[in-house]
Amino acid sequence: MKILLISANTVKTPYPVYPLGLDYVAGAVGEAHDVRVLDMNDPIEQSSLGETMVRYAPDVVGLSLRNIDSSEQSDKDGFFGAYIQLMKTIRGHTRAPVVLGGSAFSLFPDELMEVLGADYGIVGEGERLPELLQVIEEGGTGPFNPGILKKGSKAITPPPWEKPLKRDFLGQRPYSAYYIKNGGMLNLQTKRGCKFRCIYCTYPHIEGRILRLISPDEVADTAMRLQESGAKYIFITDSVFNSDYAHSIAVARAFIRTGLSIPWGAFFAPTQPPEGYFELLREAGLTHVEFGTESLSAIMLKTYKKPFVPAQVARTHRQAAEAGLHIAHYFLLGGPGENRFTVDETLTEIEALNKSVFFFFALFAFIRIRRFTIWLWKAARYPAIKASSGPYSTGRKRSLRMK
Repeated sequence: MKILLISANTVKTPYPVYPLGLDYVAGAVGEAHDVRVLDMNDPIEQSSLGETMVRYAPDVVGLSLRNIDSSEQSDKDGFFGAYIQLMKTIRGHTRAPVVLGGSAFSLFPDELMEVLGADYGIVGEGERLPELLQVIEEGGTGPFNPGILKKGSKAITPPPWEKPLKRDFLGQRPYSAYYIKNGGMLNLQTKRGCKFRCIYCTYPHIEGRILRLISPDEVADTAMRLQESGAKYIFITDSVFNSDYAHSIAVARAFIRTGLSIPWGAFFAPTQPPEGYFELLREAGLTHVEFGTESLSAIMLKTYKKPFVPAQVARTHRQAAEAGLHIAHYFLLGGPGENRFTVDETLTEIEALNKSVFFFFALFAFIRIRRFTIWLWKAARYPAIKASSGPYSTGRKRSLRMK
């Protein structure tokens, strides 16, 4: 079968993000099928999508949805309008079944299946695609294991993917050329899953709570291949790089052994590290530490279910600063129970975090996500906004004005 994998993400601010997930999906499919990857972040591939689909004539189209809502009050429709238009283009150029996946889909699988009019979907990790392809080859009637759904069915959250992970770098296109030209940053994964229970985070829902560690030597080999391909910087996409200190130390030592020379950064939790931890990571090439601190109020940290207290934040920050690293802290204001006193506590304690950049976010996003879910629920009941136009569809064109 010919499988066309499409990354729907077109966000370029603050920088374009390479579609790492599709590398792993292509790696899972392997040589059993002919796989091609199209990236809508690349203007050339975006403009030639229809022509490419007709010429390639895929048997199955996999559409990866990365984002669901920008959380910007001035952008009330988020990313959804672009997904509708993309589905219209796909339906207008092929009769092949469309499979939805990606992090955004895993958060709203039932709603997105209905609104976009897709044929199948994969909740969670995309390595389940080969299993679905086998079902499609056999007629597409199932049975379907958790994580795979068909039009009209309801999503069931699957267990974490615990089989080997394989990243396919090529995807049958010039590897990473667009991203090397536009910023020079590529991405890397050292583990899947998150064991923390922060109340606002979607990572455990998408990847599960069980940590699945990738061999440090394999991680280092992948990093070297990224460097050899022309990358100028690597960002590690783990939910929290130091959620397993022993593994992150082993990764750093593997970087040193292989001679990795380009800088890299990652997300960290400001928990208490082992002695000399940041010095070792700096020797391995770490230049940027991004802490998911969220608050410096003990009350709010407990509410957020963070695995640290304010005193640990100060100590860990000091150790990273003494190692000569660039540091950023992310803060969330307005969470459940937040008041003027907890905000003042955070702003006062921030004074001790020298030589750092601070990013503040207001948690109106909780309300925004709920409102957006309601919008999807309503939209799912109006066929007018479904992606059902084009020469290969049977739907009639209609117009609908949504307030």
